[in-house]
Amino acid sequence: MSINRFTNEGVRAIGSRFQIIWTVICAVATTPTFAFAATISTDSVNVLGVTDVVTIAIADNPNLAAMQARFQAKLAIPSQVGTLPDPILSFNAVNFPIDTFDVRQEAMTQTQYGISQRLPFPGKLALREEASSYDAEAARDNVDETRLRLIRDVQSRWWSLHYLDQTLGIVGKNQELLRRFVEIARTKYEVGSGLQADVLLAQLELSKLLDKKIQLAGLRRGEEARLNKLIDRPTDSVIVLPKTTNLTLPRLAEEPALFTRAQELRPRLAEIRHKIQAAESRVALAKKDYYPDLTIGAVYGARQGDNPPNVGGKRANFLSFRLSVNLPLYPKRKRSSAVSQRSSELLSQRYILRDEHNAVYAEISQAGADYQQANERFSLFATGIIPQARQTVQSMLAAYQVSEVDFLNLVRSQITLFNYEIQYWRSLSAANQALARLRAAVGGEIGHEQ
Repeated sequence: MSINRFTNEGVRAIGSRFQIIWTVICAVATTPTFAFAATISTDSVNVLGVTDVVTIAIADNPNLAAMQARFQAKLAIPSQVGTLPDPILSFNAVNFPIDTFDVRQEAMTQTQYGISQRLPFPGKLALREEASSYDAEAARDNVDETRLRLIRDVQSRWWSLHYLDQTLGIVGKNQELLRRFVEIARTKYEVGSGLQADVLLAQLELSKLLDKKIQLAGLRRGEEARLNKLIDRPTDSVIVLPKTTNLTLPRLAEEPALFTRAQELRPRLAEIRHKIQAAESRVALAKKDYYPDLTIGAVYGARQGDNPPNVGGKRANFLSFRLSVNLPLYPKRKRSSAVSQRSSELLSQRYILRDEHNAVYAEISQAGADYQQANERFSLFATGIIPQARQTVQSMLAAYQVSEVDFLNLVRSQITLFNYEIQYWRSLSAANQALARLRAAVGGEIGHEQ
């Protein structure tokens, strides 16, 4: 009698436990597939979307600010090198007698006041200013390139955080479900209708999830620190992402069209083109150096005292004019070498431009291929794999009711579903990271269609 009572109580306990797990699994199975979010509270922390962190980075990133300051410094150079050298004002004391130092004693004694101006050969100043102006334009392009790369890095870090938050949410829900599974398996084992192996394996799967959660939390902290660095915040600042995300992925323009847009928009290519123009100006300037510069000047000589009696009157003052040129000697050792140097620098920049073209095209092709792959996987998980995995779990639940499927297979089918959902979020993150790289490679909007 006592045995029957014990058995009936055990059966009722199992039934009660089964109802719990059935409710839990059905709740999970019927939850919208992609409704998982980060577990961090957003009540006391500002929520930062991807556009928010990009705006902050552009305003506060110190490396971008350094590039902007460098551009401002370059911008001040052309007017300096394109201006004539300062005139030279001189004072001379000429032919003073050392016995008396009397300015009236000797007729040759005079005090001179002069001014002179160096005049570079026509075209030299204009070429110097032109080369510096192109350098300033190249510095401006470098600022734009730095901004593009900053936006790319910030968006990539943000999407990494987004993926980790979604994965942590999935792992948390999976942990909750597995704890219930462990409880059910233990109850069935205690009443003799289950296996101890079911309990141990369920506990093992739960331990694996704990380990995964620890790893994901560490990865998130690292990504958070790197993103904080880019937006110039303390690395221990908390970054909370929005609970909802845009799941729409665009259709890209054709690759040749992206190449064409990169030719027009990519700041790195414009920077090298400006460097080529600066190098061309310096070649022309080196050739101008074969021609001499001119220096002109005037000197006023003041004399004291009177002329000899046969001449009479006060001594006249003198006015002198000066004209001098430098002699461009040693043309082969100095000027030919300078022309050769500047020509080699020009050739180097042209090779750099060709190499950079190839690098930009490779970036566009790689980012485009990565985007297409991630986009296709994202669509496959959303429309095919995850719905099928969900149906599999529901089928396992029905079979488990009538003991046609063992407990372990039920657990593993649910874990498989969660893993597919994790890959879904990874694909979304990878697709958006590829888009960020593609925009940076093209130099702006990628001309896609929604």
